[in-house]
Amino acid sequence: MNDSHKFSFGENWLRFLSHITNSRIKTAEQSLKEFLKIANLQDKSFIDMGCGSGLFSYSAYRLDAKSITSFDVDPFSVECCKHMHQKAGSPENWKILEGSVLDSEFTHNLGKFDIVYSWGVLHHTGKMWQAIENAATCVEQGGYLYIALYNKTKGLNSSLLWLQIKKLYNSSPKLGKTILEILYSLLFCVATLVRLKNPVTEIRNYQSHRGMDFMTDVRDWLGGYPYEFASTDEVINFMKSHFPRFKLINLHSTSGTGNNWFLFSNTQEN
Repeated sequence: MNDSHKFSFGENWLRFLSHITNSRIKTAEQSLKEFLKIANLQDKSFIDMGCGSGLFSYSAYRLDAKSITSFDVDPFSVECCKHMHQKAGSPENWKILEGSVLDSEFTHNLGKFDIVYSWGVLHHTGKMWQAIENAATCVEQGGYLYIALYNKTKGLNSSLLWLQIKKLYNSSPKLGKTILEILYSLLFCVATLVRLKNPVTEIRNYQSHRGMDFMTDVRDWLGGYPYEFASTDEVINFMKSHFPRFKLINLHSTSGTGNNWFLFSNTQEN
């Protein structure tokens, strides 16, 4: 892997902190509740693998999780999460660590959790399948694995094409990055118009996407490297092969290059 292609997700999240509002927090909370199909996280231990901005760790705290563990390999992301921890009043049941999901010893020592959450993270490790395996081993019996992974696409909008664009973005100077961000934003607007929707309204209401910010996500998408991807069938078959006791209980899939969301339950049934 060429280090010049790597992207600092944490620096991007630092810029996002100023955009975190009560409305975004409530949207993030709602997205957790809806996909997990629960009203709150009472009596649940929650781990946020690749905590990024810390928004969803904070949401887990607001949803009354019994305990929260957050970690990220990027020190800037750890700093973001510590900021959200302080915003919550520095609760003792929430700990923040710096570490990698690819470090099997590190993940083993974390223990087991009722909810293992890793949204849009594992495909940026450079070893996605190992990352999924390490994350799954942290799920308590009867617990849940909630992950989101980039979908595999072909044709004009192929994953392989975007892989090259990401490399170009990360190796470009600041002006080159800005130009690519503008071009991508224009592409988003054109695609929105084709769907007979108002792009200005879509961007203004972008926080409805899990409480996120449009330009933060643009930089995250263009810069997000390492970058791997998989079809829903590939992920489901991997879990069946490596974790036969896990059952898929919720799935939100996309036909584009976005994330497929998976919720697996760790059950004793074969």
